[in-house]
Amino acid sequence: MSSFFETHRATLEKALETAKNRGYWSAYPEMPSGKIYGETAKADGQTAFDSYRNGDFKIEGHPEENRVGDESSPYGLELNIKYPTASVETLMSASKEAGKSWGKASIEERVGVCLEILHRLNKRSFEVANAVTHTTGQAFMMAFQAGGPHAQDRGLEAVTYAYDEMKRTPATAIWRKPAGKDSVDTMEKTWRIVPRGVALEIGCATFPTWNGYPGIFASLATGNSVIVKPHPKAILPLAISVSVARAVLKEAGFNPNTILLAADTPDAQITQDLSIHSDVKIIGFTGSNAFGQWLRDNAKQADIYTEEAGVNSIVVSSTDNFRGMTGNIGFSLSLYSGQMCTAPQNIYVPKNGIETEDGHKSFDEVAEGIVKATNGLLKDPQRAAGVCGAISNDSITDRVATYADKAKILRASTPVDGLDSARTATPLILKVDASKSDIHTEEAFGPISFIIATDDTTDAINNAAHLAATKGAITSAIYSTDDAVLDQASDAFGDAGVNLSCNLTGGIFVNQSAAFSDFHVTGANPAGNASLTDSAFVAKRFRVVATRKPVAA
Repeated sequence: MSSFFETHRATLEKALETAKNRGYWSAYPEMPSGKIYGETAKADGQTAFDSYRNGDFKIEGHPEENRVGDESSPYGLELNIKYPTASVETLMSASKEAGKSWGKASIEERVGVCLEILHRLNKRSFEVANAVTHTTGQAFMMAFQAGGPHAQDRGLEAVTYAYDEMKRTPATAIWRKPAGKDSVDTMEKTWRIVPRGVALEIGCATFPTWNGYPGIFASLATGNSVIVKPHPKAILPLAISVSVARAVLKEAGFNPNTILLAADTPDAQITQDLSIHSDVKIIGFTGSNAFGQWLRDNAKQADIYTEEAGVNSIVVSSTDNFRGMTGNIGFSLSLYSGQMCTAPQNIYVPKNGIETEDGHKSFDEVAEGIVKATNGLLKDPQRAAGVCGAISNDSITDRVATYADKAKILRASTPVDGLDSARTATPLILKVDASKSDIHTEEAFGPISFIIATDDTTDAINNAAHLAATKGAITSAIYSTDDAVLDQASDAFGDAGVNLSCNLTGGIFVNQSAAFSDFHVTGANPAGNASLTDSAFVAKRFRVVATRKPVAA
């Protein structure tokens, strides 16, 4: 049995327990503290990141026919990193060959290797955080947490579910069936896990590790070789991850080509060619509905797991903590400048206003409260920089400018003071009437939100739930002091296949999704067909094949 498995057995057992009780637990500390990660960890991470800039990213033994790279930091830092790349056929041939021995390894060997990879990635969380910051625009604290420990937790969660599913069937059994008087037919049966083949993980530009690790580790644990195809603007975090994984695989006696990097550039992408290759049997994808549909239409040979676009909504019906409510919403709109797949976009408020602990507040007063809370959060430039971060690409700032002309502006988007060399934008908040406008019915990715007047609470719930069911949504939220309204919303959003948060006024926000407790995406509306992480996310990545032998009487 793998020594790595024994080393990390306690972690796996705790993960299995937590996945069943759904309580809070994290294997990887989320605070970037020297007392946890070592007094030199921050400086070491910075040094490692700096060493990659203006040079070749070396991956020992990786297939290489060329070098590519076109990343640019949203903070204005020059990166100029070149990565090894090879043709689709070269990558596919290497992946298939490496997969032969990896697929025949025991469950414990594979899971042990995955756990060791995650352990080593955790030790390099500062390095990964710098890479995430300067490819996605996340502020450093978010990059450390979401790109490091939280992503590692999600990877561990996938390994845990994979292990649980694979161990559901015993490896061997003696089967006895009465065959007549004093006669028994006896068979020795063995079952083995057979992987599907090559898994392709297509990365996203905003959360390359958080969204990428679940699919990568689910496929590795179930015996599939993996080709990681990063977004061309966010290669470095996944290149580091692939490099770490290959080192562990080699140390464990496996072919490091079990995991490969497929780097490319925006003007010469290889994603489509990889996706339709006959040997690719699993595809993970985070991105647009358009490319998700292209995959479904063209990559017929593969099982496809997607997270796609959606329109997330908040319904404001009533509250007994107006300041807490508006502060929570303002933070949710501002965090990473709305570039989270869980960020709220639409805020539905009855046009006649709501009841609060301070009495009735009109629609305009509710809207003013949200704007005021957002302004208060961002008035300190240092705090604004830490909350908003930078904008990942120019198309988002262009979108903000376009939407500013589409409706009445309640809060104008402005650059973040002090980040003069960075591409930044604070939340744009617009006012619309649900009966007179439909500009809010499509995803406006980035720091763009709408406060929407509806006839009443029921109209607000129905509008938001209908949009989730038809256009997709990953999160929803409601504020109400009436249990009947909360039940109404729970039913409506449940039917629409979207997770619901109720009355968030403290330090938990609708944007957040916790491993081992929250299922991220349900797979039950157009925002994605897979959930991170449930049994369906791992079960089809392998098959169970039996061998039967008669046993002499």
